[in-house]
Amino acid sequence: MPTLSPMPVVVLISGSGSNLQAFIDAQKAGTLPISIQAVISNKAEAGGLTRARNAGIETAVLSHRDYASREDYDRQLIAVIDRYRPALVILAGFMRILSDAFVSHYEGRLINIHPSLLPDFKGLHTHERAIAAGVQAHGCSVHFVIPELDAGPVIVQARVPILPGDTPASLAARVQTQEHRIYPLAVKWIAQGRVEMRDGGLYKDGVRLDSPPVITPEQPIEAL
Repeated sequence: MPTLSPMPVVVLISGSGSNLQAFIDAQKAGTLPISIQAVISNKAEAGGLTRARNAGIETAVLSHRDYASREDYDRQLIAVIDRYRPALVILAGFMRILSDAFVSHYEGRLINIHPSLLPDFKGLHTHERAIAAGVQAHGCSVHFVIPELDAGPVIVQARVPILPGDTPASLAARVQTQEHRIYPLAVKWIAQGRVEMRDGGLYKDGVRLDSPPVITPEQPIEAL
């Protein structure tokens, strides 16, 4: 595969930034062909901002509390993001419901990770709901973002078993470990031009997929 210039990306966060750290580590290791142009948060106290600064990445804070409406905030957020000219915008624990105008502006260039095996358990409290439903497997999904919540084409999923005695916290910890594996993988595929959203669906290596690849905890991902 020919050497590609690193893809410029912007990462949006609201919290500790553990997935952001996975991107930083993979970029530093040379396994992820991206250049993180900026990390932007709606919360000044977000721990991920410190992770970014420690890595020499530019940061910005744009508080949603300073704007009268979601639409006003999103317009300003677009203006801040676009200063960095990203080819991809990554939601990494950005705890905001985005307006349709924001999502449309970045159509095909906006991705998120959700802690369930979509389309199961869209929305919040996924680990509690999975345990209560008695399902045998749970996991996480990287997907393109569309106006409908948690409904965009899924790029890749990781599946973990639900074990006897699991609590929401123990299950969440195992799922988060897999998030740190598959989120950089999905970004790598996009940066390499192997994955795109087209005609409302997912294309990988030029082929439309009816279902996404599913990774298990024991499966190596380096060669994928």
